[in-house]
Amino acid sequence: MKPIVARLKPFLRWLILGATLFFLASALHRHWAEITDIRLDRSSLVLLFLSFGVTLLAHIWTGWVWGLILRSLGQPAIGTWAISTYLQTNIAKYLPGNVWHLYGRVVAAKNAGFPAATATLSVLLEPLLMAAAALLIALLSGLQTYRIFQTIGLVFVLAIVHPRILNPLLATVSRLKNKERSAEVGGAGERRDAQMSTQISHYPLIPLLGELGFVLLRGGGFLLTLRALTPIAPTDILPSLSGFSIAWLLGLVIPGAPGGIGVFEATTTALLSSQFSAAIILGSVALYRLISTLAEAVGAGLAWLAQRWHQGDRRGQGKN
Repeated sequence: MKPIVARLKPFLRWLILGATLFFLASALHRHWAEITDIRLDRSSLVLLFLSFGVTLLAHIWTGWVWGLILRSLGQPAIGTWAISTYLQTNIAKYLPGNVWHLYGRVVAAKNAGFPAATATLSVLLEPLLMAAAALLIALLSGLQTYRIFQTIGLVFVLAIVHPRILNPLLATVSRLKNKERSAEVGGAGERRDAQMSTQISHYPLIPLLGELGFVLLRGGGFLLTLRALTPIAPTDILPSLSGFSIAWLLGLVIPGAPGGIGVFEATTTALLSSQFSAAIILGSVALYRLISTLAEAVGAGLAWLAQRWHQGDRRGQGKN
C-alpha cells in the first residue's frame, strides 16, 4: 500500500498549480485596464531584445557550469558538449513531472560514456547549487521579506553539499539500493551498485560561483524587461534582483509547476508589489516568461543545428 504522502503528491501538485493560477487570474482581472494601457516604444523593444540576449547567455553559461560539475566529479566533460546537451534537454522541463530535463541529461551523459551514478549526482548537485546561489543573492541584495528563512535555507543547502555530509548520504542511498537489488537478483545487484557508487572529493566552490553568475544573468534579464516598462530607481535595483531570485528559486523547487510556471509569476507579483504597480509587475513577468521560454527554445534549436553540422562535418572528413 502506498504511503499517504505518495498518494497525496499528485493532488498537492494540482493544488499548488491551481492556487497560483487563480492568484494570477485574479490579479490580471483586477488590473487588466492598467495592463492594456502599457505601451512599448522603440527603446523598450531594444531593452526586451537585450533581455532575450542576456537570458540566452544565462542558459549557455549554466550549461558550461554543468560541465564544470561533471569535471569536478572526475569526468572529462568537454564544455561545448555540456552546453549543447544542456540546451537541448532544458526545454523538457516544461513537460508534466518537471524532471524530464534532468533525465535527459543523465541519459546523454551515460551515452557519452560517463558513469550513471556520476551523471545522476551531477544533475542533483546542479539545482542545489542554483538554490544556494539564489538565496545568497537574495540575502546580499537586501530584500527583508522572510530573511530568517532565507538564511536558514542557505545554511542548509551550503551544508548539504559539503563532502562530509553529502558523501555519507550518498553511501546510505547506495546501501539501500544495494539491499533492494540484492533481494531481487541476488549478489549480482550488490556488485553492480558497488561499481556505480560515487562521491565528491572536495567542496564544489567553483561550480557554486558559476551558478551565482547564472542567477545574476537571469536577474539581469528580468531587470531589463522591467526597465522596458517603467523607469527603475537606483535604490530599487537590488531589492528587485532579490525578489526575482526568491521567485525564481520557488519556481525551481516547488512541485507541480513545470518550469516554475505560475509560481514564479505569483511570487514576483507578491514580493515587488510595494515597489511597482501591479500592472507593471504583471506585464513584466508575462513578458519575461515569453522571453525566457523563447530563449530556451532558440538555444535548443541552435544547439541541435550545431550538433547536426558537426556530425555532418565529421562524416565529410571521414569520406575524405
